[in-house]
Amino acid sequence: MGNIIAAIAVLGALGALFGLILSVASKIFEVKKDPREEAILSHLAGANCGGCGYPGCAGCAAAILAGNAPVTACAPAGPDNAAAIAEIMGMAAPTGERQVAFVRCNGGEAAKKRFEYVGVQDCLSATKVAAGPLECRFGCLGFGSCVNACQFGAMSIGPNGTAVVDPEKCTNCGACMKACPRGLITSVPASKKVHVACANLDKGKAAMSVCGNSCIGCGLCTTKCEFDAIHLVRDHPECSKMCVAEDKVGGLLKYSVKRAFKILGHLGSDEAKEMAKKRKAYKQAQQPRQRPVSVLTCSSVRFRCASE
Repeated sequence: MGNIIAAIAVLGALGALFGLILSVASKIFEVKKDPREEAILSHLAGANCGGCGYPGCAGCAAAILAGNAPVTACAPAGPDNAAAIAEIMGMAAPTGERQVAFVRCNGGEAAKKRFEYVGVQDCLSATKVAAGPLECRFGCLGFGSCVNACQFGAMSIGPNGTAVVDPEKCTNCGACMKACPRGLITSVPASKKVHVACANLDKGKAAMSVCGNSCIGCGLCTTKCEFDAIHLVRDHPECSKMCVAEDKVGGLLKYSVKRAFKILGHLGSDEAKEMAKKRKAYKQAQQPRQRPVSVLTCSSVRFRCASE
């Protein structure tokens, strides 16, 4: 019995000694932590969605404190919390309109399909099969990858088969933008209600041949809007200036008359005949040679390949 009591006493003494050593070591080797980091963390959304690009809310708070991220890095936290974080950091409160996500496609059932996809119901997986089932290479596939990525219930698949955003629930965290393999989702001001829901960059005829809801970039909407609120933007802005049809008549008439006189004066000359011969020879040289082709049919997907 005495041995048992002695063993318990020894173990108790050793435990107290080691506890004292650890307590002293924790004070000596303590890593100083800025109290502002916890204060910033308390004003973040706490969803750990990763929309800010950092590993969780703690990583976002550390990045804000280090100056590597703006005080508005956490979009779900909202402007009020961003202002509180700015006050903690000793900065001016950020200003700017609230942004929400927007899907630049309204094709859905109006978009033509090349084949019926029956694989994994995921947009990225669908693009791995012959670049997706849609004829339109810019359209929403409608398999809901963005819906699964949204942690706030702001994304859903609409009745026409395309993804839609609930602006009241959207926090603009960016998770849906990263999940979309075709980059169709962007940020827009929450107060703006009118947007062009089409991302097709093909020319008019090609765009309309794959989707009945395609924007063909005709510019009619820009000439009809009385408030100059719509602008057509292309890769070359100087070629995209739109004006009403009446304003174009004068310039077109002058060009047409000048062109007609130039053609009439050039007809019948030796130079014109020589150029005609060269154009004919060039067209004949550019005609593609016909090669036999083989057709491979696999279920509902049809592939056409040239045989050597």
